[in-house]
Amino acid sequence: MNEAELLFSEILNCDRASLYLKGDLRLDKDKSCFISSALKRRILGEPIQYILGKTEFMGLEFRLTPDVFIPRPETEILVETVLKVEYRAQSTEYRAKILDVGTGSGCIAIALVKYLSRYKIDAVDISASALAVATENAHSHKVKVNFMQSDLFNNIHLEQTAYDIIVSNPPYIASGQLQYLQPEISYEPAIALDGGRDGLDFYRRIIKDSPHYLKEEGYLVIEIGFQQKEAIEEIFQKSPAYQIIEVIKDYHNIERVVVAKKYG
Repeated sequence: MNEAELLFSEILNCDRASLYLKGDLRLDKDKSCFISSALKRRILGEPIQYILGKTEFMGLEFRLTPDVFIPRPETEILVETVLKVEYRAQSTEYRAKILDVGTGSGCIAIALVKYLSRYKIDAVDISASALAVATENAHSHKVKVNFMQSDLFNNIHLEQTAYDIIVSNPPYIASGQLQYLQPEISYEPAIALDGGRDGLDFYRRIIKDSPHYLKEEGYLVIEIGFQQKEAIEEIFQKSPAYQIIEVIKDYHNIERVVVAKKYG
């Protein structure tokens, strides 16, 4: 479905086929005004997801505001990878644990708890506004996620050596590259995009600190940016705690997800 179809099917509360098959569909004044305003906003570059206030991820609908990063299709690969890794974890506990670092809209944590009901999922984000959106999304989907405000692992309530899996889609765009991205990106929160001078600041912190929060033979599963694989492998090589198990490519044959296992 293209953006025009998405916009009209939303405002008319119908599916795509009805837009073409039902010639009697009409816009009242309020709907016409909304469409006009939405088209003007989109021409200026505002993402359609913010205009509609929602998006789809892993077959689920999530509320969005400009306080949170818009989930990308590539991040579904991250969730699918965690689902596969879960079978390797082989935890015998009644409720094993996952930690989502940098949860944003809560899409990763909520999708995981929908598919892994036996897991207890904690999720952290530095932004209180993002956590408010994530909490609303969890309520909408009737799932329980323990959201906490934290700059990565700084919250004292995080349980050390407690998690079977840590998952993260951290900011990974180099600071100097932000100004050259497509106009739509400027509407998204910079805090969710800016990965520091070389785009790797958060990987250094996560790889350094996360072992303290993982169980022995637990997994770290992280999304990475375009052409970052070798640099991130070098960061892992400096950590005695991890061994990279797998690097997974996305739909465009780009290395997108790294799976590492904790040893020692």
